[in-house]
Amino acid sequence: MSAKVKMLKTLKAKECLDDIKTLKNKKQFASMWFRELRDKICKSFEEIENKKILNKQITFNQKSWERDGGGGGTISIMHGDVFEKVGVNISTVHGKFSKEFRQQIPGAEENGLFWASGISVVSHMCNPHVPAAHMNTRMLITGKGSKKKLWFGGGGDLTPTFNDIESSNIFHKDLKSICDKYDKSYYPTFKRWCDDYFYLPHREEPRGVGGIFFDYLCNEDWEKDFSFIQSIGSTFLSSYLSIIKRRLSRKFNDKDRETQLIKRGRYVEFNLLYDRGTIFGLKTGGNTEAVLMSLPPKVSWY
Repeated sequence: MSAKVKMLKTLKAKECLDDIKTLKNKKQFASMWFRELRDKICKSFEEIENKKILNKQITFNQKSWERDGGGGGTISIMHGDVFEKVGVNISTVHGKFSKEFRQQIPGAEENGLFWASGISVVSHMCNPHVPAAHMNTRMLITGKGSKKKLWFGGGGDLTPTFNDIESSNIFHKDLKSICDKYDKSYYPTFKRWCDDYFYLPHREEPRGVGGIFFDYLCNEDWEKDFSFIQSIGSTFLSSYLSIIKRRLSRKFNDKDRETQLIKRGRYVEFNLLYDRGTIFGLKTGGNTEAVLMSLPPKVSWY
């Protein structure tokens, strides 16, 4: 039985029976945390960017948007000499899934009702020796009444241009360490899920060196699940910062740069053809600019 099937069966076996006040608090706590994490990530990335450039301050440009069906979010984008393009988006949206899409989402089959809040981070670096990185975490609620379901999803993965064992080891070690604090089964399960998910069938190759990926996380203890989500965000930031600092001073040439742009082509192919987040955002009336934030500013194909 696959990890996805196991998690989905767990979700279907646990109905969310919280009273309205408790559920409202959970929504507030989650959306507030994603906003706080956004601010922390943006500040940390700005500090790295501006250490490289004297007498110049590069910051994230923010743009808020509203969703016609309910809710909205904020796009935060920065372009610099360290981060060629990095986006840190947050959103909290609600409404109804389309009839064609609701059958794919647990708890939404009957009426299509949903509420979702989350954060998405994608970083494309100027230096080809610094890996691209992605992280997202989210909380979803579907349905209503006794059939309401609540769960978490997300993860993080690394995409080096070259064979980078050091960065991969750091990233995986940090993720395993935080997963093990919550459940020893998390890391092997979520790592395998990530390897299976971030794969390009038409190329018969992985997008990068993986990380963790999970969905339908719904245990008896909401506070513990939410704490895990918070830990994933904080661990991603600290781990990626350490990788950037280790690799940033490495020199590169035009050939390295071209190799990086071709690798980015694989990134684009995956995100446009297979990524569930892209599909979810476009199918639920999300902001197109925010949904496609993950795409790199420059890319090449043979």
